[in-house]
Amino acid sequence: MKEVRKILLPLPSVSNAEAALTRGYNFARRFGAHLAILHVRTDGRDIAPLAGEGLSGAMVEELMRSAEHESSRHAHDVHTLFERFAAANPDVPLVSRHSANGLPFPSVSFTVLRGVESEIIPSHARLSDFTLVPHPDSGRDVSSSETLHAVLFDSGRPVVMAPRTPPEGLIRRVCIAWNGTAESSAALHGALAWAAEAEAVRVLHCEDYQRRGPSAQDVLDYLGLHGIEADALEFPPVDRDVGKGLLAACTDFGADLLAMGAYSHSRLRQLILGGVTRHVLEHADLTVLMSR
Repeated sequence: MKEVRKILLPLPSVSNAEAALTRGYNFARRFGAHLAILHVRTDGRDIAPLAGEGLSGAMVEELMRSAEHESSRHAHDVHTLFERFAAANPDVPLVSRHSANGLPFPSVSFTVLRGVESEIIPSHARLSDFTLVPHPDSGRDVSSSETLHAVLFDSGRPVVMAPRTPPEGLIRRVCIAWNGTAESSAALHGALAWAAEAEAVRVLHCEDYQRRGPSAQDVLDYLGLHGIEADALEFPPVDRDVGKGLLAACTDFGADLLAMGAYSHSRLRQLILGGVTRHVLEHADLTVLMSR
């Protein structure tokens, strides 16, 4: 069975961060893993090229000062929130990012780096078992969340989206959305660590969602080889919306975690026309694992 040893948790701000920290600490305890919390500070100097876009030097300098002030505020707020969490959870020791190897698990580290978030975070995610992200609905379109999509498309690892509110307890009931694609296969594999210890696992499939590939029964047989007992349910779309039907099926099952492939159709098509991935990103109120 796949082991989880390192979880990356990027915290760009305090928006929905408490729920992500709660879930992250729970995961670290459950798996005996290292939780690597990362805050990326934007660099005001990145604004300097705007001087070539018709802005005066004084305007660019003012923008750089404003960006630096905002960056400093976010870093302070995130660190303050983390310190409060660390003090409330002394059973997960705080270690240096550079000394995490060889130390007892679970553990947690907090690191601040400067640069471009959408470049730095996927790089770190590539050497993490999965990346946990706060629910990205801080006043913007969830479907365009830069960090979530950077990890999803550029890390080769699953991304786990925390719920908006701090969750209670562990992951006990797992739903796996299956449509036969390579993306859903990656999500299935990513969910094994939770499914192996869950009290109930359900494979959800829908005729309108299915692509060419193995069937839901094949998934049950595969899970059985891993010693995981599960059942399968064909769910109907709700108001002709597969995403809405999928989340309704998760609610009926009392799921704590939904694992699904992301963007079987192109992201651009889903942004324009909508789709299952977009609906789940915008409306899920449970923990969601997504893979590409």
